Amino acid sequence: MMIKTILKTGCAIALLVSSIPAVALDPFSVYRANAPKDCIDKDIGKGQLGLSELLEIGLCNNPALNRDYMGVKSSEASLGKSKSEYLPSIDINGSLSDTVSKKESQASYQNNPYSANVALSWLLYDFGGRSARIEREKEYLNQTLFSYKSTVHNTILAIQNAYLDLLGSEEVLKSAKTSEASYKKSYEESARRYELGLVSLSDKLQAKTSYEQSKLDVVTAQNTVKQNQGNLAVLLNISPDATFNLKHPPKDKTKNFAKLESGDLSVQKLMDMALDLRPEIKSAQSAVRASKEGVDVAKSKLYPSLSATGRLSVGDDWKYDNPYETGSSVGLNISVPLFAGFSNTYNIAQAKYQYKQAEYSLVDTKESVKNEVWSAYQNYKTAVTAHEISEKVLESAVEAERVAFAMYQVGKGDILTLLTAGSNLASARKEVIVAYYAVLKSKANLYRAVGQF
Repeated sequence: MMIKTILKTGCAIALLVSSIPAVALDPFSVYRANAPKDCIDKDIGKGQLGLSELLEIGLCNNPALNRDYMGVKSSEASLGKSKSEYLPSIDINGSLSDTVSKKESQASYQNNPYSANVALSWLLYDFGGRSARIEREKEYLNQTLFSYKSTVHNTILAIQNAYLDLLGSEEVLKSAKTSEASYKKSYEESARRYELGLVSLSDKLQAKTSYEQSKLDVVTAQNTVKQNQGNLAVLLNISPDATFNLKHPPKDKTKNFAKLESGDLSVQKLMDMALDLRPEIKSAQSAVRASKEGVDVAKSKLYPSLSATGRLSVGDDWKYDNPYETGSSVGLNISVPLFAGFSNTYNIAQAKYQYKQAEYSLVDTKESVKNEVWSAYQNYKTAVTAHEISEKVLESAVEAERVAFAMYQVGKGDILTLLTAGSNLASARKEVIVAYYAVLKSKANLYRAVGQF
């Protein structure tokens, strides 16, 4: 009966543990990371979507983020596993056998056909190896968390850039249609003057050529809009043929075109901010600390370990008058490593090399981040200047086209001057749009490089 009780108890415990969800059984409280909350499941075909709504959709549906989040949960579980070393391990073993023994000149007999035992082992001290393993897992978890945060930042930037690309291409399309209307107007004027005999057929044909070319520009702009719609949809993990009704960012130059090089936001201070904020650097720092703990883990293999042991056993020798046999023992076990074929020596050397490798990787990451901030900063300054110049060019092109058209109407200008002015105006309109969204994108890239949004 005692054997059956022990075995039933062991089976019951195993079934109970296996039936509890992994996230529910957390005695060490290691499961702390949470997936993005307040996700929206919005019909993108209804109503306008701003950047904040797009980010909520994208952060909830992005497969890369979900993958990295599972990596975080896996690291949390690994930390819990390492902390379990502070608790004893208990095993229940049972056996059923039919063993017959016979000594010379004696009758044969059976020995304990049924037996069971409970064994306990509890590590008490191992010269810091256990604590080093736990600290290493903590740093691995931090490394995974910061890598996840970096993926979040990259996803935000990708969605933001795709959002701005789509808005920019839609405005370029509007500009192309405006230019098409302008070329049509020039063509109709040249055709009218040709009918009146005021200009040659060459004027009409040149104007028609430019008008037809403007139609092609509209088709090209429409294709760019479709491509950018698909790019944004893929980032949101929805069908590429989705269409969007997007809100435009406010065109507040004070807000959007802030001179980051003025005041306290010099490029050097931006680089210093990045060294403090970028999750990639924090992840690399955690990797260094984890590798350092790995050296202590490897060294601990050279030292003895002390464990407490306990054992409770029962056997059923049913053939005799006193069939049950029980036993118990408690004690201390010390394990002293003497020689392991130099594996410990190589393990320590490997851990030290990995530590140095992590340190060099951290230095490389810092230099890469500083270079990224520097490049993003220069790109932002260039984009701001380019936008300011493009606005002046547009003002001049508008006036030049107006004058050229008026001169052509009264017969004082030629068609080539008019078409050239129209072409310059079309290019200036497009360049202002491109430059404006280049400022917004370069600003977003600079904020990402610094580690802020």
